[in-house]
Amino acid sequence: MRCFTEKLLLPDSRQDAEYTAYLLDADNLKPDRVRPAVIVCPGGGYEHLAQREGEPIAMQYLSMGYHAFVLRYSVAPARFPTALQELALLVSRIRQYAAEWHVKPDQIVVSGFSAGGHLACSLGAFWNRAFVYEPLGLTPELIRPNAMILGYPVISAGPCCHPGSFRQLLGERAEEESMRQLVSLELQVGAHTPKTFLWHMMTDQSVPVQNSFLLAQALAEHHVSLELHIYPVGNHGLALGTQETSGGQAKYVEPQCQSWISLAKCWLEHTLE
Repeated sequence: MRCFTEKLLLPDSRQDAEYTAYLLDADNLKPDRVRPAVIVCPGGGYEHLAQREGEPIAMQYLSMGYHAFVLRYSVAPARFPTALQELALLVSRIRQYAAEWHVKPDQIVVSGFSAGGHLACSLGAFWNRAFVYEPLGLTPELIRPNAMILGYPVISAGPCCHPGSFRQLLGERAEEESMRQLVSLELQVGAHTPKTFLWHMMTDQSVPVQNSFLLAQALAEHHVSLELHIYPVGNHGLALGTQETSGGQAKYVEPQCQSWISLAKCWLEHTLE
């Protein structure tokens, strides 16, 4: 495996994001083999980045045979759409180096958790909007994700919102109704949004499960292919729900939720075929 970390600098920006790439070695039997790629976006309420939702998740995708990238995007005091443009820039970079990195350019997946799920879903909603791609000097096709995997995502700035995420994302504009509607993704997704795998926990006390219900309903109304799993128990921030990602905290171990990664594997195999 080849592993490296590089900076992601937006045009005319002082923000300094970076990503780590985990590229599987060439197949000895098929040296020209190309693989899908998954970009992992950790959560953290747009205030920090949760380590348990970064590299451990990337290792799971590597074990499935996918190249993996972990994006350490800008958080507060950076404001919308800085992180979104950073994710868009990374998607375009992967396409730019697809031949060198042995990536299938039409099989780039964004995988996000909590606020990272909001970021991933934002790209699925806004990839064809000029305010995202024009400042980057790119085209919509270069930044479009081909699929989304969202774990207990922040979606809505409405009544069921996670207030802290939107305070950090919007700053002084957090109370502007027009901005809250813009970042309420159930209002922004459409037929252009890529296929989606979505999972959440009924007992999530930080980001209410209604966020996923609202997104699922909106995607269904636009006839976007969707797989939805709602687990009866589980604390917010589970990541894999295993000892590996628990940080020694029992509340982050939940056997009932551990199946999401194997279900996502099956979904990817059929979605990207």
